Amino acid sequence: MAELVFVGLGLYSDRDISLHGVDEARAAETVFAELYTSLMPELNLSKLERLVERRITLVSRRDLEEEGGKRILEAAEKGKAVLLVPGDPLIATTHVDLRIRAERRGIKTRVVHGASIVSAVMGLSGLQNYKYGRSVTIPFSNRGLVAETPYNVIRRNKKMGLHTLCFLDIRAEEKRYMTVKEGLRALLSVEKQKRQRVVTQNTIAVGVARAGSTAPVVKAERVNELLKFDFGAPPHSLVFPSRLHFMEAEALIALARAPETVRKMVK
Repeated sequence: MAELVFVGLGLYSDRDISLHGVDEARAAETVFAELYTSLMPELNLSKLERLVERRITLVSRRDLEEEGGKRILEAAEKGKAVLLVPGDPLIATTHVDLRIRAERRGIKTRVVHGASIVSAVMGLSGLQNYKYGRSVTIPFSNRGLVAETPYNVIRRNKKMGLHTLCFLDIRAEEKRYMTVKEGLRALLSVEKQKRQRVVTQNTIAVGVARAGSTAPVVKAERVNELLKFDFGAPPHSLVFPSRLHFMEAEALIALARAPETVRKMVK
């Protein structure tokens, strides 16, 4: 039977895949993996191949986005295929598109979920999941032009009293991974033009580094202090809190070493 199974790899290493995911890969005729949508610092492909007892074929952004996952779909039409994906498989819209293409071709699809950066950041910071608004990606500048969309999303979320999770751009082919500092500088450059006091030097933000590892770094502070803070190696993420529940304020102080002044954000 034609079948394509999307399997989440989790956040950090080759040990983060679930037992269910391992079983699915072992039962597949063909196993693919994409590693361009997120950075998994401790992922060892050779170890992962030994774990799932299958050769793993890497697919690129071009394979999935420009060629519509043709290689994967053709393999799935011949028998069971598995696509290994960092994090939770369908967080990236690319993979939703591939699943739709598969279903339209009569290929049965299933999903084995994995740990997601979305839930990880919420858990590490202590900011409650129902208090988040739309998330957004802060991209690298293009020919010196900085995208205004992240700034506008943060502004709209704050207006509604909602937190904003900012994914930081990844260009895996170039081995470029945006840091908290780079993300903040991009937003400050937009602030300099807009002057709407959405992201200023005194705005409280939360930086998260290496979620899913045994020693993640979580720090809440004013932007001017975060610019000086050493988060270490990527991957990094950013959160801009809005109005806080009193438990959220206490969590930021206890879990992210936030300044006591965050209690003033409780409403």
